[in-house]
Amino acid sequence: MPSPPNDSIETQQDSVEIIDMLDNAVGSIEEITRETEDQQKIATDTSQPLDERLEAYEDIIDSEVGDTHFSRARNLERIYGFRQIFLKFEGGNPSGTQKDRIAFAQAMDAIRRGYDAITVATCGNYGVAMSVAASLAGLRCLIYIPDNFHTSRVSEMIKLGGEIVRVPGDYENAVIKSRERAKKDEIYDANPGGANTGLQLRAYGEIAYEIYDELRDAPAVVAVPMSNGTTLAGIYKGFLSLYRRGKTSRIPKIVGGSSYNKNPIVQAFLKNKPNCEDLSPERIRETRVNEPLINWHSIDGDYALWAIRETSGWAANASDKQLLALSKLIREQEGLNVLPASTAGMAALLDTHKKTPLHNDRFVVIFTGRRS
Repeated sequence: MPSPPNDSIETQQDSVEIIDMLDNAVGSIEEITRETEDQQKIATDTSQPLDERLEAYEDIIDSEVGDTHFSRARNLERIYGFRQIFLKFEGGNPSGTQKDRIAFAQAMDAIRRGYDAITVATCGNYGVAMSVAASLAGLRCLIYIPDNFHTSRVSEMIKLGGEIVRVPGDYENAVIKSRERAKKDEIYDANPGGANTGLQLRAYGEIAYEIYDELRDAPAVVAVPMSNGTTLAGIYKGFLSLYRRGKTSRIPKIVGGSSYNKNPIVQAFLKNKPNCEDLSPERIRETRVNEPLINWHSIDGDYALWAIRETSGWAANASDKQLLALSKLIREQEGLNVLPASTAGMAALLDTHKKTPLHNDRFVVIFTGRRS
């Protein structure tokens, strides 16, 4: 399919105002391109047979995405009184976040379906993940970012060949504009929701499989930070599949945490509503800490809400102060430099643990981002 015209796009780093809104999430992108150079040459060569390009790209995914750090947190066990608590740290992925799992899955689907360009809307991390995934796939990458969001990660996107398109409004409007561009110019739409939901849930389901590989059964609880809810819903889908295939003796309770009063999934759970309801955009205020967590419309929110309720799990709010304190504690006690926002799941776990102690079982906490 033809590439779209190159209009309204920032391709120079100095054209973007740099204000840190993501608290220094950091990846390991330069190392990837060196280690996967041979596969990249095949995957990006459109003269190669499609099956060879796909095989090369799958090799890149197997080498660079997933199988992230998993460790028992003995110091946290002593502090909080858990029998066993394990930390699954997604910071080892190329972008330093879990977003690479869906970015690479979408890029591979774009190759398979014959596209040569891909587009997403982002406020930071997904844009970086998609930039590296697209660069290794030989795809042009158009990244839509709201005018009022300025992130230090834009320079990474541009360095990787991402083309930045600034649009007025918020993230949700950027998604709309990205989708409109995809339809107009026959670009692959990699935004969350819609036809991409199934693919993205399967990609995040790999996190559940990796936990099973380590524990050989499901833990009692898996705690996850939430924004759109896709990561949490995908992890639930993975454990559901394992249970149905007789691999595990149970499905864990799924716990979600997000920024205080700024996420529709948490609000729907706490107010016992059957579905997520949009929040008032005017009341959403982002900070250096909470930005990866907040939105007024959670695209896959109902899937996440279902997962929480179906497993008798729970959801809870967390303040910036709590997230910063947990990030500091984890760095000091367990040696992991985690993005404060990614500790929201742990905050939700501790919220219940302090009221009704959760002692004699295994618990897993997902940290979705690495801090520089």
